[in-house]
Amino acid sequence: MAAMASRRCLQALTRRAAPLSSSLRRLKTPPPPPLSAPSPPESLFQARRASAGLEPSRCPPWQPRARLFCSNRRSDDEDEDDDEGDEDEEEESDGEGGEVMEESDCETGKASSRSKWDYTPEEREAEAAAIGYTVLGPLQRSERVFTPYEPVFAVVQIGSHQFKVSNGDCIFTERLKFCDINEKLILNKVLLVGSQTQTIVGRPTVPDAAVHAVVEEHALDAKVIIFKKKRRKNYRRTKGHRQELTKLRITDIQGIEKPEKTDNEKPVKSAVKKLEKVAVAA
Repeated sequence: MAAMASRRCLQALTRRAAPLSSSLRRLKTPPPPPLSAPSPPESLFQARRASAGLEPSRCPPWQPRARLFCSNRRSDDEDEDDDEGDEDEEEESDGEGGEVMEESDCETGKASSRSKWDYTPEEREAEAAAIGYTVLGPLQRSERVFTPYEPVFAVVQIGSHQFKVSNGDCIFTERLKFCDINEKLILNKVLLVGSQTQTIVGRPTVPDAAVHAVVEEHALDAKVIIFKKKRRKNYRRTKGHRQELTKLRITDIQGIEKPEKTDNEKPVKSAVKKLEKVAVAA
């Protein structure tokens, strides 16, 4: 029994002594020498100065493209300045035998290329006519364009929407371009004109008909929430949208004979109903 106990004690001591011996060895070994820091690469300017004595290459230097759609104008200007400095150094290093590529029209055409929001008067008229209206100009104070109600109606197409209107009506359309508040419009795409006595249907439009309107307001529609979800995919997207609208007031409808009002005729049905009620009560 004593031998068994002594063996167990020796095993326990050897197990505990093994990690201690490994830690002592680690302490005795000297630390490895620090690695030398990598030498920084030569700058672009130093490399070009070093290559000045070499034979100039026949390939033209690559030029970075201009970032036309970058929102940070300051960074663009700095990049342009750096590019100009690099080009000057390349010319000096090349000497007489070097060839320098001229900037293409695409890269230097910032001022020449028109933005997509600039239109000529002809383009404005053509695009407005494609939508279905013509801008006449601002409404003057002396003009009396608002007339009393007339029993005439018309069906007008503005863009991809159709409206049934009479003079004095107010309609909301999608935002119309090239027109401001208190400007007069002529709606050209008249699909149908009607009155109490006749109806004229266009094929597809009525040639001599026109609807006059005035721009009263540019507004925003109520907010619409767009919510997308994919179940079991942890995917949810919420987005809001407010449609831009234009408020038009219809002032006149032309292209059909308007019936004259006759105020002398009085309704007779009400008197007949009163006599019938009195007879029933008696």
